[in-house]
Amino acid sequence: MSHDVFSLQGQVALVTGAGKGMGIGIARMLGKLGASVAVNDLYEDRAQDTADMLVDEGIDAFPAHADVTQYESVKTMVTSILQHKTKIDILVSNAGVPADGMGYKKFLDSSIEDWQKFVNLNMFGLMNCCHAVVPGMKERSYGRVIAITSESWRAGLPMGIAAYAASKAGAVGFIRHLAAETGRSGVTVNALSLGTMNNWDSDTLAKKTCFVPRAGSPEDVGAGVAYFASKEAEWVTGQVLPLNGGSLTA
Repeated sequence: MSHDVFSLQGQVALVTGAGKGMGIGIARMLGKLGASVAVNDLYEDRAQDTADMLVDEGIDAFPAHADVTQYESVKTMVTSILQHKTKIDILVSNAGVPADGMGYKKFLDSSIEDWQKFVNLNMFGLMNCCHAVVPGMKERSYGRVIAITSESWRAGLPMGIAAYAASKAGAVGFIRHLAAETGRSGVTVNALSLGTMNNWDSDTLAKKTCFVPRAGSPEDVGAGVAYFASKEAEWVTGQVLPLNGGSLTA
């Protein structure tokens, strides 16, 4: 009897922030495993371009424009996806860097406005999407929620990213509590915690700090998400998986 391990055939995935970088890697991996993929991005043209690229690769992908920091925008997006595909089996909350960038600032030099943009995206963005999507998962007694967080939540760094790290720590706390609420309904909730990634000039740093001497890639992230999204990960929930090349081991 054959068994396609990690197959996502027939499932529908929503990936936020999938118009570039790690989000593309996640969307591509889920699509290669058979899922239909809703490509969310703040910018409509970026969502469309990424969806078109994935379709050209043989993946069933379509754009899903929305500002995840705005609850009504998320609700409208989810309604549109459900009209098109009738269900959402997998939610990957990947959007994590504000439209105007990280804006590295030491905390005492930053403002409330600087803090708020990270909280809005990394906490409320995740919460908005979960609030809109998870009820349908519970009704069908099946669902996978995967939050993309950062190792900055557990390692203090003098980089001027205190607000970003705090928002990522908040996301970790949230997924653990949501997992406790949904586990008996067939819905798992987990997070991937990313280390030094190759979305900036990071190879020199990675070679110094990682046991595996390179920065992480979109393909690495896609593989981690694929495990959490799979039926094989049924008994894994409320967990945070470090994806960091060995730069942190405790």
